[in-house]
Amino acid sequence: MVSRQLGLCAWSLRWCLAMLLAAAFVGVAFAQEQRVVRVEEDWELVIDEPAPDRNAPQVTTMFSPLDSPEGWLHATLDVNYQTLPDFSAGGMQLTVWHWYVPFREQVLPNYSYLANDGETVRWTQVMDLADCGLIFEVINGSSTTWGDFGGQGYLKKIIYTSLPSLNAYSPDISAAHSGVSYAGNRVKSLVLKRVRRTLDTEEVIEDTTERVVHAQQ
Repeated sequence: MVSRQLGLCAWSLRWCLAMLLAAAFVGVAFAQEQRVVRVEEDWELVIDEPAPDRNAPQVTTMFSPLDSPEGWLHATLDVNYQTLPDFSAGGMQLTVWHWYVPFREQVLPNYSYLANDGETVRWTQVMDLADCGLIFEVINGSSTTWGDFGGQGYLKKIIYTSLPSLNAYSPDISAAHSGVSYAGNRVKSLVLKRVRRTLDTEEVIEDTTERVVHAQQ
């Protein structure tokens, strides 16, 4: 009788362990199925001594739904200058690229130059996978030169995409391909301050790691 009870206990223990493993597997599978549908990057640019007569400094940030450096779909934000269709000083320009070819661009209707010592410019770069397509947008911008910017549709582009999610996004890709393109000595810092990923369950996952793209020596 004792041996039979021990056998039943061992069987019960094995059954419990199997159920726990099955539940863990289901949990992992469920987590893997969750889709990232929105990404927000908070950026901060701190100017040292700008040179408006030389259109300095010039800064570009990049963000992409993909993690491959070859032939990717991405967007760039040019700050204090514009490059398309021709170079223009001042203002901002949002451009969407594919295979390194620009095919959509939008400009801020304020062509002011950076001209204030110690100015801080903050903004949020957004990728949003919506029914209408993939939205690239700048929102929640604040600065002395351009005032409040973003969110009005001036720095926003929508493109068709077959991407099922933004799960391949990496903030390290954004940081690695952003920087001060001209007059880095006139910029104190350019930092990707934090990142928020929104899942299709509406859960928001925040990454508070600060990624320093440029720091004055």
